[in-house]
Amino acid sequence: MKIERAYKYRFYPTPEQEILLARTFGCVRFVWNAVLRYRTDAFYQRQEKIGYNDASAFLTQLKKQPDTAFLAEVSSVPLQQCLRHQQSAFKHFFAKR
Repeated sequence: MKIERAYKYRFYPTPEQEILLARTFGCVRFVWNAVLRYRTDAFYQRQEKIGYNDASAFLTQLKKQPDTAFLAEVSSVPLQQCLRHQQSAFKHFFAKR
């Protein structure tokens, strides 16, 4: 007989961690919206589907611009994961799932 267990954990961030988390979540939201606009414009203007590699290259360009240099201050892992989630969403959308 197999017994399955579940554990609940509660996270109590320090004030510094709260600031970093809020900044990271804000950057992820900004990247999602910026890349969504980039993909949408490319599709409606040029009938071009933007893949993950092109979206990642766009993110790199965003990080280098002076107006959006704040994106380089947070970890790139959540930003890249945001692109992967968006790529998956677009793939499912175009597959009509």
